[in-house]
Amino acid sequence: MTEHQDGRAGISADLVRRLLADQFPQWADLPITPVKIDGWDNRTYRLGDELTARLPTHLAYEAAVHKEHRWLPALTPALPVPIPEAVAKGEPGQGYPHHWAIRRWIDGSTASLENIPDLDAFAHDIASFILALQQCDATGGPLAGEHSFYRGAPPSHYDSETVDALATLKDRIDADLAREVWDAALASSWDRPPVWFHGDIAHGNLLVQDGRLSAVIDFGTSGVGDPACDLVIAFNFFSGSSREAFRSAVQQDAETWARARGWALWKALITENLPVVERVLDDHVTRTQ
Repeated sequence: MTEHQDGRAGISADLVRRLLADQFPQWADLPITPVKIDGWDNRTYRLGDELTARLPTHLAYEAAVHKEHRWLPALTPALPVPIPEAVAKGEPGQGYPHHWAIRRWIDGSTASLENIPDLDAFAHDIASFILALQQCDATGGPLAGEHSFYRGAPPSHYDSETVDALATLKDRIDADLAREVWDAALASSWDRPPVWFHGDIAHGNLLVQDGRLSAVIDFGTSGVGDPACDLVIAFNFFSGSSREAFRSAVQQDAETWARARGWALWKALITENLPVVERVLDDHVTRTQ
């Protein structure tokens, strides 16, 4: 059974068809097909060749619909690759309780180690995107908080969760060193004006064509604040020379990297991704010796 067949949140192609008929009849006759690779927060359906319908699976993810509809157009002109284009915003209806979005379809394949022959060049692509995003005007932007699941805020929001995970995994990792990494993250802070961050720079949100970055999608956890969370890809995707290429190109200071290690550690601990835990710990030792 696929995620699109499990009826999660009552979302289906039939629901999308009925919502379109009620609210956007000009698109109601388009073919509706689930995208092949989808996330947990939303169900996404392709509408014909040029559009998508994106429906949150829970109230917690609805804020992203309004945020993206407001801010994606403002960010687009300054970024080096395409990002989702907000076409229309749907209302609750047909028994579905949330606002939802219609976006422009973006061609490309989800990033993977198999379809990127030059990871060093790809690392530069990601760094260039992050730096361009940080240069976007943050005036009036959505300050990090609940809508961004506290990405862009201090990692201390997840302190109790991290401490509990450390206790659970204490016999499977170097818990003392992990605690040192976490404490270093908590001791650091972003003391400059807030900047734009994406919040989930991960391979599933990166599209590639011909082995190079071609688009960045899913700005649901974006906002303005501390950009450290956007560096986590250094530990869960890059390695060796590509990690060093990313670190050099993205031009962030040591304290921002300390918080980035904290973000990566928190996520790896709560998902029991022990290889990523080891990479974070190794990086901490290398950078602080």
